[in-house]
Amino acid sequence: MAYIAIDIGASSGRHILADLVDGKIVTREIYRFPNGAKRLDDGSLIWDIDNLFLQVKQGLIEAGKLGEKIDYVAIDTWGVDYALLDENDNIIGNLNCYRDERGKRASEKVHQIIPFVELYQDTGIQFAPFNTIYQLYDDVLTKKIKKAKTMLMLPDYLNFLLTGIKKQEYTNATTTGLVNCVTHNWDKDILDRLGIPSDILFPLTQPGCVVGKFKKEIIDEIGYEATVLLPATHDTASAIIAAPIKIGEPYISSGTWSLLGVEEQFCHNDPESMKYNYSNEGDLNHTFRYQKNIVGLWMIQQVRHELNDKYSFAEIAEMAKNNPTDKVMDVEDSCFLAPISMIDEIKKKIGNLSLGEIAYSIYNSLAICYQKCLKQLEELTGDKYSTLNIVGGGSNNTLLNELTAKRCGVTVYAGPSEATAIGNILMQLVATNRIKNVEEGRELVKRSFPINKVNR
Repeated sequence: MAYIAIDIGASSGRHILADLVDGKIVTREIYRFPNGAKRLDDGSLIWDIDNLFLQVKQGLIEAGKLGEKIDYVAIDTWGVDYALLDENDNIIGNLNCYRDERGKRASEKVHQIIPFVELYQDTGIQFAPFNTIYQLYDDVLTKKIKKAKTMLMLPDYLNFLLTGIKKQEYTNATTTGLVNCVTHNWDKDILDRLGIPSDILFPLTQPGCVVGKFKKEIIDEIGYEATVLLPATHDTASAIIAAPIKIGEPYISSGTWSLLGVEEQFCHNDPESMKYNYSNEGDLNHTFRYQKNIVGLWMIQQVRHELNDKYSFAEIAEMAKNNPTDKVMDVEDSCFLAPISMIDEIKKKIGNLSLGEIAYSIYNSLAICYQKCLKQLEELTGDKYSTLNIVGGGSNNTLLNELTAKRCGVTVYAGPSEATAIGNILMQLVATNRIKNVEEGRELVKRSFPINKVNR
């Protein structure tokens, strides 16, 4: 039995082939493609959804060439972004990128209608200008939403293109800021007050369910039939499913964004959590990931792109190690969210430094931010943490792990690096009764993948 996890991030996507062999998860990357937002002439940022789906299909075609029978496929992506479909199921306009300025423009108007304190009490979702609620309200203001018959989050839309079936998965839906943290369903009061029609939304479905089989034209194009399953379609939710942790142990999902938090049985929608801008994103079986969004390795990614990807991430990390500096910056400053030039913004903050010094400053500043946020988390939960589990691509960065352990005064456990894809696979294994639950899956992760220990 073969499974494919299609794990799509803001900077790249990958197709991972996996199976359960002799009590271990065996994975192999079979396809990888670049991704990134496009800036249009009017300054707006969009995703090239046609190319994105083309890459999804191309990876499936490459999988078919391996000669193995592909049984199941599941897709995860980042949160908050969505497609509006018309009465003919055609996408309306562009699929906007969350870094576009439109959400920021609309957020103030939303809060004039519903004060943020009310939104936080109802949803437990932190304020971020790119949250779906603000993007959708921009669609209300521009009247784009009047043409809409369906709203699907990005992975749900890709599933629809593969199967012709519309389902909305729970973990990704909670990133919208439109799901009530008590009922775990769409908050009709918020929708009504903002003029967002509730009939464009579908009931929420938990990870581990079946979407459907490939539709005929997809089978004809890629050459085989498979069943599409729902993982936790929000990539952070998938990554934490694969984290070798127990309830109450803190984690960082480290990639383009860093998400620092703990798993909780209840929603923390209290004033202190709101003050520190902690979020309560939906997890399996209506539990929560109580976490803080931090800018993450986005800054390094953009610096690298501005240098035409001349250096690998490993080379940049080595330069940083050899060029330490005491210059630091506030990585949560909004100027770093979507600058025209990341290097220019950084130099405004810390001066005209070398590439190695800039990279060291980014890593060190991130570690300082982790330290601050971990102490906030201790204050909010009343717990004291001695360990921190880092998963995702950023867990490969030895320098950042060492700086984090030193700054936070904790033992860091780093890995697995492909946590998002592995978490995707774990939910496929649960869905097909190969394993009982996530707890069993996390034991599998410990046996299957290296986890590196970094002392404080």
